[in-house]
Amino acid sequence: MHLFFLQIIIDSSKLKDSLARAGIIPPPGKQNLWDILERGGPLMIPLAILLVIAIFVFIERVMAINKASRTDENFMNIIRDHIVNNNVMAARSLAKNTNNSIARMIDKGIQRIGKPIDAIEKSMENVGRLELYKMEKNVSILSVIGYIAPLFGFLGTIIGMFQLFYNIASTGEYSISNIAGGIYVKMISSAGGLIIGIIAYIMYRYLNSQIDKTTNKMEVASAEFIDILQEPTR
Repeated sequence: MHLFFLQIIIDSSKLKDSLARAGIIPPPGKQNLWDILERGGPLMIPLAILLVIAIFVFIERVMAINKASRTDENFMNIIRDHIVNNNVMAARSLAKNTNNSIARMIDKGIQRIGKPIDAIEKSMENVGRLELYKMEKNVSILSVIGYIAPLFGFLGTIIGMFQLFYNIASTGEYSISNIAGGIYVKMISSAGGLIIGIIAYIMYRYLNSQIDKTTNKMEVASAEFIDILQEPTR
């Protein structure tokens, strides 16, 4: 049994040496990530573009969502004090000068004070939907990249395999070294596409979780504001 595994190791080493001599893979110690990516074929270029787009969209959306969800813990307490003391203008000024989704929604509710509760709730819901739309803007791009990046990778592998077997059929020259080396090179694009797809999907799920958290905060603030309106004034 030991001799069997030893023979496999020796054969693998010989195959790797033959691939290196043929120029299919670099010699040991000289192969880096850039060398591997270069051997993935021309479809590695659109994959790289997709990765750059995904990173840009992710960073831009994280900044926008954080800005929209950033709130002062005492914001609703101050709003309550102003409204209970019948100081609506001060409450409106605070909400108008606070730059986040909750404040804009509360500001709309303050503007509708004096109207039926149902009308106030409806106005705030409309603002909430608009704020949700703003937060979700371009997030679907990450979903699309997560879907098409692996397809680009598989396409690169298929094209590479066509080229490999076409060359073998046209020249009539084939060996284990050439076939194994060709497959090794062509699988790089598939691996790249899968990695980019996984990264984009993780980014997409993270942004959706942050949007859900902000939405929950807005719902809590809306319910609290309606309760404030139903409290007796001093």
